[in-house]
Amino acid sequence: MSDRFDTEMLLDCYRQGVFPMADSREDMNLFLISPEIRGVLPLKGFHIPRRLRKTVRKAPYRITIDLAFSRVMEACAKDTADRPTTWINTPIQNLYAALHRRGHAHSVECWDDEGALVGGLYGVSLGAAFFGESMFSRQTDASKIALVHLVARLIAGGYELLDAQFHNPHLDQFGLIEIKKADFMRKLEAALTRKGDFYSSGEAGDDRLSGEGCVHLITQTS
Repeated sequence: MSDRFDTEMLLDCYRQGVFPMADSREDMNLFLISPEIRGVLPLKGFHIPRRLRKTVRKAPYRITIDLAFSRVMEACAKDTADRPTTWINTPIQNLYAALHRRGHAHSVECWDDEGALVGGLYGVSLGAAFFGESMFSRQTDASKIALVHLVARLIAGGYELLDAQFHNPHLDQFGLIEIKKADFMRKLEAALTRKGDFYSSGEAGDDRLSGEGCVHLITQTS
């Protein structure tokens, strides 16, 4: 399927609650998934654990938006000790890079004081829905801090749905809920009738939302 799958088809999949994956990084084929039970992170009610809240406020990393999309994808695709294989293959990387160029895929990056990319995430924006795809971390709390900045940005931009695709124990601490496919589709259809603005709190570059600002925005909404 990968040789005839383009970005317009990919967007149509997301509109229908479907997304592509691969069996492994080495497998060049793609298959489509529509989970019967969907993991969703509530934007109203997103929970930041107390210790993480303190860390976010201290701003240990420089946070940027859409400055290193391809590098974030590559880092998410790499095998690690606790993740010996991933589903992000070359066709998926190429597809989402093209989607990023069209303005429908975005990344959040964390950089240390020496300018090294130490964490981040990426996902797809469509209407007032954001579909989280993957995240990575090379230093303590980097991916968690990226997620907090993403959620604050989505709240500021008027988004209504943050899809996490599957249940993930790592996301339980943030208030992840699981809903049936039919319920998810109702939420998705409603979100697609509206327009979220991913850049309402600043365009590509350094995130204008400070750590303190992110915590304030999220706790106000919660």
